[in-house]
Amino acid sequence: VFPDMAFPLWKNILQTTKKRILQQRRLSLYNGAHGYEEELVKKKLQQFSGGSINLSKEDNGIGILTLNNPKLMNAFTGTMMVELQERVAELENWKDGKGLIIHGAGNTFCSGSDLNAVKEMSNSQDGMNMCMFMQNTLTRLMRLPLISVALVQGKAFGGGAELTTACDFRLMTPGSEIRFVHKHMGLVPGWGGAARLVRIVGSGAALQLLGGAARLDPERALRLGLSEDTLPSSEESTAVGEARAWLSQYTEGPAAVIRAVKKVVTAGRELPLEAALRTEKDIFGTVWGGPANLQALARRPKHK
Repeated sequence: VFPDMAFPLWKNILQTTKKRILQQRRLSLYNGAHGYEEELVKKKLQQFSGGSINLSKEDNGIGILTLNNPKLMNAFTGTMMVELQERVAELENWKDGKGLIIHGAGNTFCSGSDLNAVKEMSNSQDGMNMCMFMQNTLTRLMRLPLISVALVQGKAFGGGAELTTACDFRLMTPGSEIRFVHKHMGLVPGWGGAARLVRIVGSGAALQLLGGAARLDPERALRLGLSEDTLPSSEESTAVGEARAWLSQYTEGPAAVIRAVKKVVTAGRELPLEAALRTEKDIFGTVWGGPANLQALARRPKHK
């Protein structure tokens, strides 16, 4: 009798958990209550066109997101900001996804915002709107149930440096650099890069990087814990292959399990302890007695 009773209950828990996680994930930081009108902001951003954000989803559950505006060192135009949001929404709906590599076209990562758009949006309200839009998108990117890595070739400057902090990991290539140049532009990060940087390297190192607008070569980034590893090749397609191989150590296995791993870590990072523990219990409930768990039990009945 018991298994028959347990199954509907388990399904029920699964559905409510899925719904809750989905709500948390879709929850943008800013909405109408903050005086933020997303459709108007999008309309404004779409006036500044150029470049694209390309996404390819591979059968092995790895997505490759490419910032594609090589003329401007992959700087974000307004339309690219809107496209990034669309690609993140697509990734939120990708049920088989396990990992994500973000890189730039033409052997460089990203030089931040397209300055033509920035000049046209120099009033404070436009700047704040763009900031809210990008914080919403990068927060959703960070919360994806995919293990993500920024592959830094060439330069990751300003907003490009901020984008790397929205990934779980950063890999650098020989000769590449990450640099929070905001101070030299009379700014501070606005896409959430400062808040995330403090969580990655601590407040002292974050102060040095923002206050000194220091160039971070692969060695120093490794030392600070901002980068995980320096890949051997700086050539674009080879480096993407190397990043793919590096990421596979974390994404091998069933999608349900890999995604659950990322979800419990996200909960642990973002929620107060009690809420994180409850979320972990709910996510545990979605994999306990699941196919991968049952297979493992069948394979290894003995404690060794």
